[in-house]
Amino acid sequence: MLLTPEQQQIGKDNFTEVMGIQRREFIKAAAAAGTGLGAAYFGYGALKGKPVRTAFIGTGDEGNVLINEHPTDYMEIVAIADLRPANRERTMTGSHPVARRGLKAILGDAKAAEVQIFTNHRELLAKKDELGLEAVVIAVPLNQHAPVAIECMEAGLHVLSEKLMAQNVMDCKRMIRTAEDKGLMLAVGHQRHYSVLYHNAAWMTQAGLLGDIKFIRAQWHRNNSFPGSDAWQKWSDKGLTKQQDKDQLTKMENDGSLQELGYESARKLVDWRLFNETGGGLMAELGSHQMDAASIFLGHVHPLAVQGYGGRNFFGMEGVGPESAQKDDRDIDDQIFVTFEFPGKTHPDNEKSPGKNIDDVSVVTYSSMNTNRWEPYGEAVFGSRATLWMKTEKEALLYKEASKSSSGGVEQRIWMVNSQEAGPTLDSYETSAPSAAATAAAPDTISRGYREEMEHFCYCIRTGKDELRCNGHVAMGDAIMALTANLAMKHKQRIEFKSEWFDAKSDACPEDDFKSA
Repeated sequence: MLLTPEQQQIGKDNFTEVMGIQRREFIKAAAAAGTGLGAAYFGYGALKGKPVRTAFIGTGDEGNVLINEHPTDYMEIVAIADLRPANRERTMTGSHPVARRGLKAILGDAKAAEVQIFTNHRELLAKKDELGLEAVVIAVPLNQHAPVAIECMEAGLHVLSEKLMAQNVMDCKRMIRTAEDKGLMLAVGHQRHYSVLYHNAAWMTQAGLLGDIKFIRAQWHRNNSFPGSDAWQKWSDKGLTKQQDKDQLTKMENDGSLQELGYESARKLVDWRLFNETGGGLMAELGSHQMDAASIFLGHVHPLAVQGYGGRNFFGMEGVGPESAQKDDRDIDDQIFVTFEFPGKTHPDNEKSPGKNIDDVSVVTYSSMNTNRWEPYGEAVFGSRATLWMKTEKEALLYKEASKSSSGGVEQRIWMVNSQEAGPTLDSYETSAPSAAATAAAPDTISRGYREEMEHFCYCIRTGKDELRCNGHVAMGDAIMALTANLAMKHKQRIEFKSEWFDAKSDACPEDDFKSA
């Protein structure tokens, strides 16, 4: 969606104009309660009691983003564990002045020195009682999400695991069953559930302000076609620290200890996102976030079917791309294009308001490629009354559709009419400046939801109430969408989703239908 800067500003003003009333009420509630905006938006309060004693298992890129955002008034980091010496080092010293500042910068040198460091999660679990450990945050490669989470829950610890929930659906179900058997919290890091921006956008879609949503277009396009441009390919990184990393991991590979922890080779541990053995490809790493968002906008309904195409159309293809690309040995697809069918408001499979119209379907498309990033990643929600564009998780732009009684388009500003008979509706007008309401409602900063998801995780631990916005059951739904899409691309089939796949008590899983294929 390519717009001029002026048109983008109008879209942002339109969004804040409509959400202004909501935002002002939340700010008042937060001020009255003496809590942060996250607590007011999502219904949790300030933590009562001491911060939850927590360890981080896996301190690579995503783990350090979470550490950077961890809420010190809700959570106390008492230990970290990571197989890679370089990751353990940068967790202390930092590797980015804003996104990954390191524990010394966050906590101060003295407090950071109290954090105990382990080379793997099993060494950490052996000291859990000595540490007074209550919970873990897991950000390891995808193939180890379920094994590590289950080991931690078996040890009596609450778990917040990064997405995708697990590498197969049966592992998702095992995680849920273990958490429920042990009476523990299990949260999964689809952070859009704790994004104020997405929360407001979902309120608009559920309030009917966009009208009937028949199409959502999601995309996350990148261009990694140039040598050294792929951030997922780290094994070839240079430097003394990186070489020490390789030497240590290669030693573990040779003595068999790396395999005992779930990794065939040092290379596949470091470049885990590039291999189907350790990761889940573009659909799991990127698309799962956006299918999660689409599900939120459509009212948390389960999809009906999925089909698509995926392939290695660039990396490793003879005669395609630069010589360095031809030598690339990744086995994940580098281009994927999928189409999901979701039940509309009157479809019989819509549990929110089941009807009889089997043709009432909402379509969601997702694409991810490694050879072009012309448009920013995000989701465009096309409704009969308005279009909403969620841009890079940081901006929301709203535009009205033209109607019999009023005009619309990217040049039109919006205001909201709230009548008792018809409920909230949108109208438009031409003006050169936003209203005072839009200006007042505009947020100073946009949180992607990392801090809020950790705050609420700790809050639920202290209260004993499992009110997690992305618990195991919700996250399993996201995993089922992503993993079934991978199956549809692999087997070149349109796959219809089965209700028993979404039931954690059932052993039925989409992978079972293709075991002999």
